[in-house]
Amino acid sequence: MKEHFGVSGIKIYAPPFRVKLEDWCGWTGNTWGKVQSVVGSSFRVRGPHESIYTMAANAVLRLIIDYDVDPAQVGFLGFGTESSTDNAAGAIVIKGMVDRALEALGHPMLSRHCEVPEFKHACLGGVYAQKGALRYLATDGRGRQAIVVCGDIAEYERGSSGEQTQGAGAVAMLLSERPVLYRVDLERTGSAADYRGPDFRKPHQRHFMNGAPPNNPARLRDFPVFSGKYSTICYVDEVLRAMDDLLAKLRITPRRFYHQVAGIFMHRPYHAMPVTGAAALYVWGLGASEAHHPELRELCAKAGADFDAALREMRSLPDLFMSFQQGKGTGEDVYPESMKVVKEFRATAKFREVVRSKLALGAAAMMDIGNLYTASLPAWIAAGLEEALGAGRELAEQEFLTVGYGSGDAAEAALIQIAPGWQEAARKIGFGDALARPVDLTRAQYEALHDGHEAPALGYEPRREFVVERLGQLRGGEQQDLGLEYYRYVP
Repeated sequence: MKEHFGVSGIKIYAPPFRVKLEDWCGWTGNTWGKVQSVVGSSFRVRGPHESIYTMAANAVLRLIIDYDVDPAQVGFLGFGTESSTDNAAGAIVIKGMVDRALEALGHPMLSRHCEVPEFKHACLGGVYAQKGALRYLATDGRGRQAIVVCGDIAEYERGSSGEQTQGAGAVAMLLSERPVLYRVDLERTGSAADYRGPDFRKPHQRHFMNGAPPNNPARLRDFPVFSGKYSTICYVDEVLRAMDDLLAKLRITPRRFYHQVAGIFMHRPYHAMPVTGAAALYVWGLGASEAHHPELRELCAKAGADFDAALREMRSLPDLFMSFQQGKGTGEDVYPESMKVVKEFRATAKFREVVRSKLALGAAAMMDIGNLYTASLPAWIAAGLEEALGAGRELAEQEFLTVGYGSGDAAEAALIQIAPGWQEAARKIGFGDALARPVDLTRAQYEALHDGHEAPALGYEPRREFVVERLGQLRGGEQQDLGLEYYRYVP
């Protein structure tokens, strides 16, 4: 009998501070209708008492308590993030915080015999952490459990094109043998990676160069260097390559596959990105089989695209980084005919029936949380499971496509299968509870928090969460802690 490994619990942590994008549009002069359809309805902002480590620890502690996890059985605690602020320590920071809180609450601490790695590859770090945990459970970690926490702080400079796609939060997952939420079979996954230069990067050197935004040492901000249109085509291209790998392993045609899966969850930096990605997957799938070329020809004709040129593009493997260096980085120059077809397809009834419907589960809830980088994919899965539970929809044994992506570039495609009796574990997710009772920020409060200053009259007192208590100041001598964060759990 085949062994099954996967996810048995999920908990979300989102900061209480919210920026409603309709308000933000009023502050900045942007068009609300367009922002709502492309991005979403709001995003979360980390509080003055928070760091990426406090958010991740909040999610892990709630996972352990709400799912009644035996801490002694946890042999792997992996952290997927691109927002960590310590270049030496990994998930041990989170373990230390959670241990102290568990002890104060009268619970046993996590096992001393626990691996504590950190995984980094832009927004894909959480998927890599999950794969690492599953491999641990299937090999030297047999009989134990694993926890993976994904968390990030997505911040962009005010006035940049990325400002509306901000967010913050963390998602913790309990992984085990015989999972009770969903199974993940590593033999049915697809991978792809290709270096893309300046797609989306965070080089240290930028902080010390002319033109770098000023930073507050007590509240570091890690604004990325990014190229928006180039990043979009990088996302589409790498997702396509990961799906090529998965479909080859499954020995199934793209069209049959997309009709077969119950739904699709993808990395979503903003609402429209997975919509574009899923549409491209379908259109490229038409090009992969001659039987579906008539449908592709019809779409090309409506889009004013050349069929033969589009087909050549779909069969090509362009060097996007080289194209960028040659000044052809928008995507319109790399896949000009194909992207015309994708745009046309998104306007059709078939797209709404076959593709967009597959993206619907949990999508509305995700409009209100913003960009979570590594945590965006597991958050969407959690939102989808909670929505299905509330609607009384039975998902047992159904398969969903999940696609993770990290700029730079790499992508992972995997099938997950919902476990029988998944409802009991899904009742504990609490996605809606994590977003309840938000503190809506005024313009002055948002700009102060964003820029690293003291925000006026926030009126929020932390309860049942971790806070950054102070920063170390010691330098020189035998004991140093300069810049080290010290944490405290507020019961």
